[in-house]
Amino acid sequence: MINVTLRQLRYFDALARHGHFGRAAEACSISQPALSMQIKEMEEALGGLLLERSARQVALTRFGEELAGRVRDILRSVDELGDFARASRDRLAGRLRIGMIPTIAPYLLPKIIGNLTRLHPELDIQVRETLTPKLIRELAEGRLDTAILALPVSEPSLTEVALFTETFLLVRPATDEGTPVPSSEMLREMRLLLLEEGHCFREQALSFCKMQSPPREILDANSLSTLVQMVSAGIGVTLIPEMAVPVETKSASVSLARFKNPQPSRTIGMVWRKTSPLARQLLQISEVVCLSAGKVRGRNANGSPPRSARA
Repeated sequence: MINVTLRQLRYFDALARHGHFGRAAEACSISQPALSMQIKEMEEALGGLLLERSARQVALTRFGEELAGRVRDILRSVDELGDFARASRDRLAGRLRIGMIPTIAPYLLPKIIGNLTRLHPELDIQVRETLTPKLIRELAEGRLDTAILALPVSEPSLTEVALFTETFLLVRPATDEGTPVPSSEMLREMRLLLLEEGHCFREQALSFCKMQSPPREILDANSLSTLVQMVSAGIGVTLIPEMAVPVETKSASVSLARFKNPQPSRTIGMVWRKTSPLARQLLQISEVVCLSAGKVRGRNANGSPPRSARA
């Protein structure tokens, strides 16, 4: 009988993901020598080398690569045992791992955490902020319970629940206050500032302008804050989601304008694995997200329904 512990499986999974003993040890909150010893004992128990070790990094052997996927499946199943136990309770309690994209987290996260803590004080909330592709991958691997992002994600293994829609506003230098609002076609001829590649908000802005790429080469930003400050400096114009306006324009010398209908917008929603035992609890949490945004689920700013939940 092979004697491999659950702890060793978690350490190996961390090492496979980080590819570095130091970073894996930090993620597991243990010392690097202790991690190394546990991996060595795991190799001895399995009778094969899992890693190719070098001074700076580690690489998985062929055996290690084959094992890594199986280990992730085992750990996901173990985590789901805890989820089943939590799902049987009448109250929301225990660990809740929420992912969120960067164009939502700074503006909605404080209110979500505040409301969840007030309404469900027994929740242990852990937050991860990153781009949509990483959130989807971490959901699939069982490292997140749910994610709040822009829909659709069109991932067959995930349930999508639309929460609300919000419009995008045009941000221009303060000197443009009161001038006619450009159409989407006119924006193509302007210096449009965008987030760097990988942000879904960049693709949404380009889609509104019916462009595959920006018409002029200019420094892309990695935050909405940087975009607004660049506009304030007179470098160009940009679009930002409505929830970001109070925070990002508070100390910037810019003017805001709404586009004519149909206005550019995005649908904010929650996604989770179809197999998640916490689906009922996550639906409850989706109501708290809407409360935090000052929205009613199922209605957008114009009173019409957004995308419905898709299982």
